[in-house]
Amino acid sequence: MTHTDPDIRAVLYGLPPDDLAERPAGAVQVSPLIPGSARLEDLAESSLDSAVLLAPPGTVERRYVLALAIRALRPGGRLVALAPKDKGGTRLAKELRSFGCAVTDEPRRHHRICTALRPETPSGLDAAVAEGAPRHIDNLALCTQPGIFSWDRLDPGTALLLRHLPALSGRGADFGCGLGILARAVLTSPKVASLALIDIDRRAVAMARRNVDEARASHHWADLRGAEPALSGLDFVVTNPPFHDGGAEDQALGRAFIARAASALRPGGTLHLVANAHLPYEAPLRDAFRSVTPVVTEGGYKLFEARK
Repeated sequence: MTHTDPDIRAVLYGLPPDDLAERPAGAVQVSPLIPGSARLEDLAESSLDSAVLLAPPGTVERRYVLALAIRALRPGGRLVALAPKDKGGTRLAKELRSFGCAVTDEPRRHHRICTALRPETPSGLDAAVAEGAPRHIDNLALCTQPGIFSWDRLDPGTALLLRHLPALSGRGADFGCGLGILARAVLTSPKVASLALIDIDRRAVAMARRNVDEARASHHWADLRGAEPALSGLDFVVTNPPFHDGGAEDQALGRAFIARAASALRPGGTLHLVANAHLPYEAPLRDAFRSVTPVVTEGGYKLFEARK
């Protein structure tokens, strides 16, 4: 099935709570954070009957997704958009009205749930899509897109890892590669034979592919909590692991990255990990690795080198 297949009549963006929004029958998932999903950007204009969106928290990203969904709906097609009140929900109705939609707005369980029908002639869609689209920004000298982690600035944790990163060699991986900033630094070493760039965000992988156009680099849209991609016998892993899932702190993400790195590395292989200073990763690191060396703690971040 292609993403512009006329059989696609309904889409689902994200995973809204079942008791807050009914998922349309046969809906195709289009979230960039769920590997394997279709692309909302690829849907033909006026092709959908319905769309249900768990709207993203960032304003530019949220307006981009809303505009793409409205554009893909047929006139009179039904849109349900919801978000937690403190993560954009209170703005949803106003944003939909700015696109020319008549909206009903219902508060429920700390969310706002907005229902609208696509008007015959929506307004402002092109501007919102352009504002949220991929672009090159000079301060990073990289291709990026709103919604990606640290999309318009160098994350301080990544900056700390960059300052202390040794020259690496052999086969390695960048877990949670983002825009590819760490990968570019790793690949300055001619002794690096290959580097797998892995991220759960399709947009990040697409931008990393542009930013790290290197024969030694491979790019993978995958959730590292799953089995893909297959990794074994690596000489090194670099990572600045996420610790938020859906906006809430989730330390299990970092623990999963540590466990996955341990399983992917060869005996003697090294993990170079940076994390917020308050995150208690010392114990899982010691459990999974033969030796754990705290390299530096600075600016609210801590850096470890762990050897398998």
